[in-house]
Amino acid sequence: MIPEKLDEGDDTYGLLHYLYGPGRRDEHVDPHMVAAWDPYIDDPARSPDMTISDLALIMDAPVYALIGKKPKLHVYHVAVRNAPEDRILSDAEWARVAYELMDAAGVAPHDREQGCRWVAIRHAEDHIHIVATKAREDGRQPNLRQDIVKMHRVAARFEVEFGLREVGRGDKTARSWAKSGESEKAERRGLKESARQTLQRTVREAAAVATSDSDFLARLGAAGLRVQQRIAPDGNLTGYSVALPGDRNRRQEPVWFSGSRLAPDLSLPRVRERWSGPALRPSTAPAGMWRVAEQKVRTAADQLGAGGLHQGAGDVAALGDLIVVAAVVSPHLVRDQIREAATQFERASRAPVARNLEGQARELYRESTQVLSQSATSVGRNDAAAALGFLLALVTAVDASQRWHDAQEHRTHAQAAGRAGRLLREAVEVTTGASAAREYRPRPKRIAAQAGTARRSAAAASTRPMAAVVQEAIPEHAREVLADPAWPALRASLTEVEKAGDDPADVLGTVARRRELTSAESIAEVLSWRVEGWRRQRGSAAAAPGTSTATASVGGTGRTGSPRKAGAPAPTRRPPGDEQRKGPRRAR
Repeated sequence: MIPEKLDEGDDTYGLLHYLYGPGRRDEHVDPHMVAAWDPYIDDPARSPDMTISDLALIMDAPVYALIGKKPKLHVYHVAVRNAPEDRILSDAEWARVAYELMDAAGVAPHDREQGCRWVAIRHAEDHIHIVATKAREDGRQPNLRQDIVKMHRVAARFEVEFGLREVGRGDKTARSWAKSGESEKAERRGLKESARQTLQRTVREAAAVATSDSDFLARLGAAGLRVQQRIAPDGNLTGYSVALPGDRNRRQEPVWFSGSRLAPDLSLPRVRERWSGPALRPSTAPAGMWRVAEQKVRTAADQLGAGGLHQGAGDVAALGDLIVVAAVVSPHLVRDQIREAATQFERASRAPVARNLEGQARELYRESTQVLSQSATSVGRNDAAAALGFLLALVTAVDASQRWHDAQEHRTHAQAAGRAGRLLREAVEVTTGASAAREYRPRPKRIAAQAGTARRSAAAASTRPMAAVVQEAIPEHAREVLADPAWPALRASLTEVEKAGDDPADVLGTVARRRELTSAESIAEVLSWRVEGWRRQRGSAAAAPGTSTATASVGGTGRTGSPRKAGAPAPTRRPPGDEQRKGPRRAR
């Protein structure tokens, strides 16, 4: 839960009119009041006896009644937003949040009847807006000193009480979140994410593999970003800023972000720490990169934090860079999961202590990062299978980092590592299913039946009970799977497999035998991920049979056959392997 203090203003009616209105693109749904300074105040959205103009005049009355100097900007505005994965709070729960935040901020303390007038308006499921006028009813102005800090403390208590995602505060390791205006601009431009988020990811990918100042800046430029350098009088580089092409402010000037504005570990001094040690020059054949990286990561996982608190902080920072690069070079079928895992692990990579950059685990993670970045060329049809061992090692490393954070009582960072670990486990199981699909050969006695099934329309598809499929394919796990909350998702995936023309029992048995299931917390969920990997692989193979693509090194443009200047680093926004690798079409 994030309370965000927005710009103050002098037009109460204008702000209320916007919040109660449809929004700029009809994004406001059912705007209504959930709480107010007076529990008996009418809601303009629900009562014919109250208009927005009336409400604005009532709220502004104490401002006009102030004796002496009035505040130039008297409209106080706070937005409170939950994380996307949080449950939807009720109006009553949001009302409690609003009352407690206004008390903590000093706008309307519970123990005083002469506080400021305020209202909380909800026009979306995941957030509310609180509007107040900065004039107490006793003729004084409120004391708002450290209001946002106090509101964050209240929000932390509600996160625990309501079971929401706990956002760590006060240790200066949180990333810089996109502002409301930035998100709205991205929506207007039809972008999937804000400029800040795109810059965060692109700069982090460049920093993870760069080896010097010049290499880092060149990678940013090659990735398509606008780059400004801050040069001291003695000619030394002291900082940098980046902007996304086309992202401009009202004066049509580029919107620049310094590295420290993007994230604490993207300032120039923190970026330079990545290449502060001896230069790494690993030499690995492309076909063996996953195996070499896997060995190094497994060794490092056993040593993470062994040298103490500060060495552990350096270890997890290097592990974060490794996951970033793994997302860039990973097989297409699981790239989204690994990229999201890298995003979730960011907080875990920034331990709230000073970092020692000499740890053995850190060196091994850095070597693995360089192996992947320098050797990332096409490894043929078996890329998913080749990457599987590395992904399993990466899960082990992330689990080790979570245990280390738990031991240091870094609760927020441990939770971030846990979320990243879950996403990597999903990637492992999807990769397992995809590998099984690559090597799958239908049993001869089923080929004719499959051909007939593939020709049937979805409406006439078989209605074979999927519970019977589970009993046939994995009888030893059937009881547990059918009682699992994840069973409906697995059943839906098996139904899609059957519609595609494959035998669901044969497919389920094949992916189940691929790797052991006894250690899974949810067998049904693991099997669902594997079947999803199967479906993705089969779908991609059918979409473009017999094609293959060559890929460039990390930071490459993803284009083939186009020359590039010698010595220039390749862009990081179009990573190698961005084109889907596909095998020959399998005869049915």
